[in-house]
Amino acid sequence: MRPKITDTTLRDAHQSLWATRMRTEDMVPILEKIDQVGYSSLEMWGGATFDVCIRYLHEDPWDRIRTIKKYVKHTPLQMLLRGQNIVGYANYADDLVKAFVDKAAEVGIDIFRVFDALNDVRNMEVPMREVRRTGMHAQACVVYTISPVHTNQHYLETALRLQDMGADSICIKDMAGMISPYVAYDLVSLFKDKLDLPVQLHTHYIGGMAIGACLKGVEAGLDAFDACAGPLAFGSSQPPAETLVRALQGTEWDTGLDIPLLFEIANYWEDLRRKRGYERGVTRINDMKVFDHQVPGGMITNLVSQLEEQNALHRIHEVLDEIPRVRAELGYPPLVTPTSQIVGIQAVLNVLTGSRYKMIPQEVKDYVRGFYGMSPAPIDPDIQHQIIGDEQPISCRPADLLENDFEKKKEEIKELVESNEDYITYALFPAVTRKYFEYRKKVRSGEVPPPQFLEEETQGLTPGKPAAKQGSASAVQNPSRSHAEDGQRSSRSHAEDGKMNIDDVKDLIKMVDHANINEVQVTTAGMKVAIRKGVSGTAVESEQMMIDQGPEPIAVETAKTNTKANTMEAEAETVEKERVAQTNLIEVTAPMVGTYYRAPAPDAPSFVEVGSTIKEGDTLCIIEAMKLMNEIEAECEGEIVDILVDNAEPVEYGQVLLLIAPQE
Repeated sequence: MRPKITDTTLRDAHQSLWATRMRTEDMVPILEKIDQVGYSSLEMWGGATFDVCIRYLHEDPWDRIRTIKKYVKHTPLQMLLRGQNIVGYANYADDLVKAFVDKAAEVGIDIFRVFDALNDVRNMEVPMREVRRTGMHAQACVVYTISPVHTNQHYLETALRLQDMGADSICIKDMAGMISPYVAYDLVSLFKDKLDLPVQLHTHYIGGMAIGACLKGVEAGLDAFDACAGPLAFGSSQPPAETLVRALQGTEWDTGLDIPLLFEIANYWEDLRRKRGYERGVTRINDMKVFDHQVPGGMITNLVSQLEEQNALHRIHEVLDEIPRVRAELGYPPLVTPTSQIVGIQAVLNVLTGSRYKMIPQEVKDYVRGFYGMSPAPIDPDIQHQIIGDEQPISCRPADLLENDFEKKKEEIKELVESNEDYITYALFPAVTRKYFEYRKKVRSGEVPPPQFLEEETQGLTPGKPAAKQGSASAVQNPSRSHAEDGQRSSRSHAEDGKMNIDDVKDLIKMVDHANINEVQVTTAGMKVAIRKGVSGTAVESEQMMIDQGPEPIAVETAKTNTKANTMEAEAETVEKERVAQTNLIEVTAPMVGTYYRAPAPDAPSFVEVGSTIKEGDTLCIIEAMKLMNEIEAECEGEIVDILVDNAEPVEYGQVLLLIAPQE
C-alpha cells in the first residue's frame, strides 16, 4: 500500500520553528509547485495561525485561505481545529463553533483535523457534527502522550468513540514527538485491526525518533503521515518529507512523489529562511529529554522566550523539572494547546515566585474546575483544594454552561466589520480583533502605512544607500519571542559614508510609531541612532553621531532627545519623592513579562483604582503572559495609593505596578 503524506510546511512547521510568523506573501511564490507534488493534503490553517495573523502580522486569516485556494487547485486544504476551543485557548459556545466551521468550509477548507487536549470527546461532538454537516472530511485526533493512564487501550477506546461519532479518519497526534518507532508500530497495528477508518500519524522530531516512528507505522499499515519541507523540519518541527520519501523509495510503500521537485521546493524555503534570518531546526539535549519533561517543541520555544525576557533563562532546567510535577498533580493532561500553556505557566510561576502555587492563573483555576473538560486522571486533592478551595468541579460538557451570544457579539463590532467572517474573528478574539480592525481602517484611509517587513520599511530612510543584506537582523529575526514580539529589535547597516539627517530621524520615528516594533537601530559611519517606543513617548538616542541639519552637519556626543523627556523626568521625580515620604508603602511588582490589565474592584462594578481599599487575596490586576491571564493578588490589607502603569501596557519582569499603603 502506498502511504499518503500531508505537508505541514504552511502551518505546523513554521509554528514550531518560526513562531507562526510565515506570511501569506511568503507562501504564494511556491504554492503552484507544492500543488504538483501529489500530497494528500496541505495543512495550512488553524492552530496558532489565526491568532498570529491578526495579532502580529496584520493579515486577515480568512484571506489566507482564499489566496492559497487560488493557487492550489488539486490538493485538499486542511486545518487544525482545537475542538470546542476552535482556534483559541478556551471553550466557545456552540453557535460560534457552528458559524466558524460553516465559514471555513465555505471559504475553502476541505479537511478539518479536530482534537481535544484532554481526549475528552465531549468537546469534539459539536465541531465534528458541524464538519460532517458541511460535507467536508472530519479527521478526529487521539492525542498521544505518556503517563500511567495513557495506555494503548485508552487510545483505542478513544478512537472507537470517535469512529462512532462519525469520524472519516483517525489521526494519532503526537505533539511532543514521544512516540517511539516500536510503540508506533504496535499502536498503528492495534488501530488497523480494530478500526474501520484510515489511520494517520502526526509526530514531531523533537525527540529524534520521528522518521523511525513514521517508517515503522507504515510497516504496520499506516495510511498517511505528516511531514514538511527540509528547511523547516527537524528540531521541534515535523520530519522532512524528502528523507521519508527517499527512505520508502523502491519498497512496497514507495510514495511515488517526485524527489527532484521536493528539493526544488526545499530550495525556495531555504532561501526564504536565510532571507528572514530564521534558524534551522536542531534537536538539542533538552529536546531529547522530552520523555522526562514531555514539553512539545512549540512550548519549549515559548518557555525559552519567556524566561529570556524575564532574565531567567538560566532557570530553564528548574522549569523543565517542575513541569512533570505540575502535570502529575493536575491529572496528567497531555501537553498540547491549551493545556500545555496551563501547565507550563504554572510551572514557571512556581519556579520564579519561589513558592509552589503561590500565584495561580485564572486558566489553571478553570482547568481544575472542569471548564476545559475531564482530566485524564484525578487531580491531586490537596492541590485542588489549594487552587479552588471547597468548590466542586463541574461534571457536564463544559460548553453546556456557555451562552450562545454570537448575535450579541456582532452588535459590538458592526461599525468596523467589512465581511461576515469579521464577526467570527471578533467573537474569537474581541480585544485583539478590535485593535486590528481599527488599524486596518487607518490603513484603508491612508492614516498609517500598510504593514511591511522591516527591510522594506527602512528602505529609503537614508536616500541613495543600499538596504540591509540578506540575513541581517530584522523585525522577525527572533520570532520565538512571545509577548515581546511587538518589541523586537532591529540593527541596520548602511554604506560607510552615510549620514543621518533630521528628516531621516523623523521618518524613523514615524515608522516606530506605526509599525509593530518598539525599537529600531540605524548605524552608519560615525553614527548610531536608536529610536525606542516608550509609554510616555518615542525617544531618540544617538551616540558619537553626525546629524545633518543642512549645509553643515552638527556633531552630537551621546545626545538624547525626547519630546516628553522633561515630563517623564518630572513624573519619575514626583513618584520618587512620594516613595521617600511614604517609606511604608508596599510595591507590587510584575512576576513576569507580559501585558498589564486592570482588574475589577472587589465587590464593585468598577476597576481597582487609586483609593481602592483591598483585602489580602483580592485581585489587584491581571498580567497576560504565555496566552494566559494571570491574576496578581494582594498579600495584605490596605489602600491603593498609586498605579504606575496604564491599562494594556507591556510590563517587564520586576517592574513596579502598584503602590499599597498597608492597613495599620
